[in-house]
Amino acid sequence: MTKHAHPVPAAWKTPVTDWLDHLAASGHSAETTYLRRRQIGTIARALGPDPAAVTPEQITSWASQKTWARETRRSTYACLRSFFGWCSAAGGDPTSGLPSVKPADPRPRPTPDVVYRRALHAAAPRTAVILQLAAEGGLRRAEIARVHSLDLSGCWLTVHGKGDKTRTVPLPSALAATVAAADGWVFPAGAGGHLTPGHVGVLASRALPPGWTLHTLRHRFATAVYAATGDLLAVQTLLGHSSPATTRLYVAVDGARLMAAARLAWAT
Repeated sequence: MTKHAHPVPAAWKTPVTDWLDHLAASGHSAETTYLRRRQIGTIARALGPDPAAVTPEQITSWASQKTWARETRRSTYACLRSFFGWCSAAGGDPTSGLPSVKPADPRPRPTPDVVYRRALHAAAPRTAVILQLAAEGGLRRAEIARVHSLDLSGCWLTVHGKGDKTRTVPLPSALAATVAAADGWVFPAGAGGHLTPGHVGVLASRALPPGWTLHTLRHRFATAVYAATGDLLAVQTLLGHSSPATTRLYVAVDGARLMAAARLAWAT
């Protein structure tokens, strides 16, 4: 039976467990399943003791009272639709009244250097390594969770990325030495395993000010590499993206660079 980080009312347990197993069997990542588990726990406690009794009006009323950011609302609605769609054969889908929410225009949001440095200085040693792997190696939280000393060769780290893809990225010498010294999982957990991606994210969130995350540290890494090289392909390779179009969403171009480019046009 799937273990829930956030307990749900008794009548929700079986359908939630079956739904989470369905997500896993459908190929959803452990990180996505973990997020949905947390969301459905909150939803279940808010909507009452029996999922079969939930109505479209109840969901719409509950959602209307929330002051979520656009992406949080989209993600929560996706969770609702997925769960109740799974349950719909047993009695209809109460999410039918939810409006669609357009995605926000994606834009780079690199963590400012001063924010990163302050968080790094104040963080506990383990958390500091987590922050560095995102900000100076460009790793995702699921990739950070799986870092092992055997994946290191000199200063090059083999990263286990999405879809079982691997890539190699260079690390600063001091960070590489920390990984090598771990002599196993860099972030060990019980029973010989490693921390979950969710736990890694929580540790980082506690160290960073509100609004800044491991993901915005990846934006910082992408932006810094591009500013130094102007090479989008290098950034794409280091981040492990399949498409340069995705990488472009991570790179913030500063005003000075834009001004220099514009001046070239003015001079023609």
